[in-house]
Formats: sequence, structure tokens, C-alpha cells
Amino acid sequence: MYFGKYLKAAFLTHWNLLCFLGGSAFALLSGRPDILLPIVAAGEITYVGLLGSHPKFQSYVDAQEAKLKRDETSVASQQTLQQILRTLPPELLQRFQSLRTQCLELRQIAMDLRRPGMGAPDVPLDQLQLAGLDRLLWIHLRLLYTQNAVAKFLKKTSADQIQQSIMDLEQQIKQLPAGDKDSHHDRILAALQDNLDTSRSRLANLAKARENYQLIKLEIDRLENKIRSLSEMAVNRQEPEFISSEVDHVASSMVDTERTMNELQFATGMNTLDNEPPELLRARTAVAQK
Repeated sequence: MYFGKYLKAAFLTHWNLLCFLGGSAFALLSGRPDILLPIVAAGEITYVGLLGSHPKFQSYVDAQEAKLKRDETSVASQQTLQQILRTLPPELLQRFQSLRTQCLELRQIAMDLRRPGMGAPDVPLDQLQLAGLDRLLWIHLRLLYTQNAVAKFLKKTSADQIQQSIMDLEQQIKQLPAGDKDSHHDRILAALQDNLDTSRSRLANLAKARENYQLIKLEIDRLENKIRSLSEMAVNRQEPEFISSEVDHVASSMVDTERTMNELQFATGMNTLDNEPPELLRARTAVAQK
């Protein structure tokens, strides 16, 4: 099956399709399709087999497949970004914009220190640093979004009301006649039990949201401090490899936090774990102020 994708790609190449269809049409119109069609088919099988097994062609197919996945992921990330920017209240959006602006300003200082008065073109290692900072800023932005969504969830959800609903449902189940067991009785019991399970799940979700809300706020403060520290480090230490490794270290330390955000999907309505970071520093117009 894995090799089959290369054979399929080889068959669907533009010039192969033209030659195959043209050869087949010629064979059919020649008056001797019984002779020419097998020749065309044999040539096609040989060509597709040789091309599909060629290492360079396989590398090309893999590269195109990877590019398609990146493009799909990029579109998903941009959609998530726009949703977050539309949803965040002005004070939280300003908090993110302030952090992003500081990163840009410190980056410019670092570039000026390398080549005073002239600026400096981006180099590959600098791009790696920018990509790393984009990743951290993306986590920061999603943390702000999660904080806002969970705050709204907690505000509109009452634990007392859910607990009262659980008690009422438990009482209704107890009051069902014990000896009267027929299909009608079973349907009523199933409906009450399902409602009870849902209410208990809501109460568990509320407890989880309350437990993680303070953690999210603390992680926002911690990440902001880390990002500012890394940006300042880029000015003081002209060691791109070291800066990049530090960015990766901070990002790795946020894995559990990202899992927590994903666990709070019931409150945020958004699963962003699989999204690649959009360009937040590399493209200066990527994030527009509300």
C-alpha cells in the first residue's frame, strides 16, 4: 500500500496520462486494437513501475505530500487565529499585542547591534529563532483565549444548580416502583439515568475548570516572563544556537499546559493541539489590532 502511492502518482503525472490516453486512442482507431492495446498497456506498466520505484521521484512525491499537509495545517491555524482574535476582549488582546511588540522591538535592537545603522538581513538561524518565538507566542495567545473562555464558562455555570439537579434525579430514580418492570419502566429509568450521568459529567467538568483556571493564569504570567527573557537574551548574547535551544526548552516545558488547554475543550470549544503556529513575528501584518 505504501509503494502504491508512488505508482498512483506516476500514473497520474500529466505527461503520462496524455501519452497513455493518446496511445490507447490510437490503438483503438488503428483497426488492430487486439495487438496494439496490449503493447500500450505493457509500456504503461513498465513506465509506471520504473518511475514509481525511482528514489528521486519518491522523494518528490513525499515532498509534495508533506507540503500539502503543511498547507492544510497552515489554513487551520489561520482560521483558529482569526477566531481567537475575534473572541478575545480588548484588554487580553492588548496584553498579547504588547508582548509581541516587545519581541519585535528587541529583535530590531539585536539586528542593529550586529550591523549598526544598517540593519541585518534575516539568516537561517535567525529564522529558527523567530519560528520558535512564534510557537511560544502562539501558546500565549491560546492561553489567553482559554482563560477568557473558562472565565465565561465559570460565570454562567452554577455548581449549586447542577448539584440540585443530581439530587432530584437520584430521588426520582429511587421513587420508581421496584416491582413494576416493563418496557415503559425501563425507558423511564434509562432516560433518568442518562440525565443523571450527564449532570454528573457537567459537575466534574466544572470542577476541572475551576481547578485549572488559576493554573492557566499562572502559566500566562510565567510564559510572558520567559518570552521577554528570551527576547532580551537575543540582544545580549549573539549565540543563535543557544537562543534556539532555550526557545525549544521553554516550549517543551509547556507540553503539560497545552494538554490542559485541550482538556478544557468543553469550555473553549476549540482543539488547537494539532495546529502549527501561524506567523506572528515573521509576518508583521499577521496580527491586526482590534
